[in-house]
Amino acid sequence: MAPPRANTGRDDGSEALVGDRSKLSPSGLPVREIPGGYGVPFLSPLRDRLDYYYFQGAEEFFRSRVARHGGATVLRVNMPPGPFLAGDSRVVALLDARSFRVLLDDSSVDKADTLDGTFMPSLALFGGHRPLAFLDAGEPRHAEIKRVVMGLAAARMHHVPPAFRAAFAAMFDAVDASLDASSGTVEFNKLNMKYMLDFTCVALFGGTPPSKAMGNGAVTKAVKWLIFQLHPLASKIVKPWMLEDILLHTFRLPPFLVRGEYAELTAYFADAAAAVLDDAAKNQPGIPRDELLHNLVFVAIFNAYGGFKIFLPHLVKWLARAGPELHAKLAAEVRAAAVPTGGEITISAVEQMPLVKSVVWEALRMSPPVEFQYGRARRDIVVESHDAAYEVRKGELLFGYQPLATRDERVFDRGGEFIPDRFVIATGDNNNDDDARHGRRRLLEHVVWSNGPETGSPSEGNKQCPGKDMVVAVGRLMVAELFRRYDTFSADVEELPLEPVVTFTSLTRAAGGGARESCMVG
Repeated sequence: MAPPRANTGRDDGSEALVGDRSKLSPSGLPVREIPGGYGVPFLSPLRDRLDYYYFQGAEEFFRSRVARHGGATVLRVNMPPGPFLAGDSRVVALLDARSFRVLLDDSSVDKADTLDGTFMPSLALFGGHRPLAFLDAGEPRHAEIKRVVMGLAAARMHHVPPAFRAAFAAMFDAVDASLDASSGTVEFNKLNMKYMLDFTCVALFGGTPPSKAMGNGAVTKAVKWLIFQLHPLASKIVKPWMLEDILLHTFRLPPFLVRGEYAELTAYFADAAAAVLDDAAKNQPGIPRDELLHNLVFVAIFNAYGGFKIFLPHLVKWLARAGPELHAKLAAEVRAAAVPTGGEITISAVEQMPLVKSVVWEALRMSPPVEFQYGRARRDIVVESHDAAYEVRKGELLFGYQPLATRDERVFDRGGEFIPDRFVIATGDNNNDDDARHGRRRLLEHVVWSNGPETGSPSEGNKQCPGKDMVVAVGRLMVAELFRRYDTFSADVEELPLEPVVTFTSLTRAAGGGARESCMVG
C-alpha cells in the first residue's frame, strides 16, 4: 500500500495519466501501477531484512523480486535496516539504468537526510551538525560548504600523486616483505586501511599524517567512528548471524561510546586543516568554524578515506581476476607513458594511458563505492524504465541499487562482465573517432558512482561528489603504480557485502626493480 498523498496538485502534466491506462507517458511509454508491496507492518520489513542480509544477499534479493513481478525494474520493497532503527522501510526501488537517473535529477528529488536511506545517524556523531552529504542541494548551507570542499579538492589535486606514491611504496614494501618472509599470503585490505588514512589526510591538508600525530591507533579510531554510523548497513562481520542481526541491525549503537575517539580525530583535523578553516573564515564568513571543521572531518574520513577503503580492494579484485594477459598490456602502457617523466607517474602521464583509464572506469561501473542512492520525490512525478512508466507520489522515498543500474545490459553490452577496454577508443583508418568518442560518452553517462554521470561535473547546486576527480585520479594512480612496479600478480578474493577481501599470493617485480617472483602458495 502506497503512502498517503501529501497533495493532489501536479505541475508536470501527468494528472491525466492516472487511472487511464490508454494514456502514455511523455516519452510514449504505457503508465502502469508500481508492482510489489510492503506486506505486514513490522513482520514483513523484518523478514525482508533477513532475506537481504542473510538468506539471499542484496543482488538476489532484488533479482528475485524483479522475476516475481514479470521483469519489472521499478518495484515497491522494504529496505533494511527496518525495525527498530528505521521508522519507515518503504521505498520505490529503481533497478535499471533509465529509472535510476531520476535520482540524479535534483529538480525531482530532495536528498535531505537520505544519505543512509531509511535511517539517519545521530547528529552527536558529527558534533551536532548535519554534514554536507546530508544536505539537499537546495539548502543555502549546501552551496556554502560545497564551495569550500570543491576549492580544497581542486587546490590539492597536484599533491595527490606524490602523497599516493609515498603511501603506495610503503604499502607494497610491506607486502613484499611479508611474502619474502615466507608468510605465504598478505591481505591487501588491512594494509590499504592503514596506509590510505595517512594518504588521504596528507593529500587534502598536508602536514603531519595521523599515524604520527595520533599514533598507531589513528586508523582504529577512524574505523570505529565509521562503524557507529554504518552498522545498520553492515553484515557478515559478526558470527553467528542471529547475534549480528541483534547487535548491528536492531538498535542504534550509542554515540557516547565513540565520543572520545571522535574528539581526538576532531582535534587532529583542527590542526591539520587550520589553513583551510582560516581561509574560509575570511572568504566564507557565514559558515561557523566549528561546523566547517566537523564537515572536513566527515569529508576526509567518511567520503574520501571510506571510499578508498572500499573501492581500491574492488579495483585490485578485478585486476587479479583479469590475469596476466591484461597485466602485460597495462605494464607496457604504463612504462611507455612514464618515459617522458623519467619513469615517474604523474597526472599528465596517466592521461596518456587509455587502457588504465578504461580499467578504472570499468571498475567503478562494476563496483561503485556506494551501492545505493536515495531521494524523496519533490512532487508527483512519472518515472520511466526501459519499457514502462510509473507514477510516484510526492514524498515517497526512491531507492536505486546502483550495481544493477550500472550493469544494465540494455545499456552496456555484456553488462555483467568486467571488460577492461570497454572505454578505450579504437582508432584506425576504418574507424570514425568522433563516433567512437560519442559512443564512449554515451556509456560514461551511465557510470554514476559519484551521484552524477561520469561526464558531469560537481557544482554548488548539485549533489555530485565534490571529490569525483580525485577518486578517479587515485584509481588510475593505483593501477599505474602497480604495473610500474610489478609485471603481474595473483590474489585470492573473498566476496563480502561491503568490500571484497583481497589476499595477495604472489607478485612479480618488474626487471628494472630487481626482478623476482615472490613466494607463491600451494
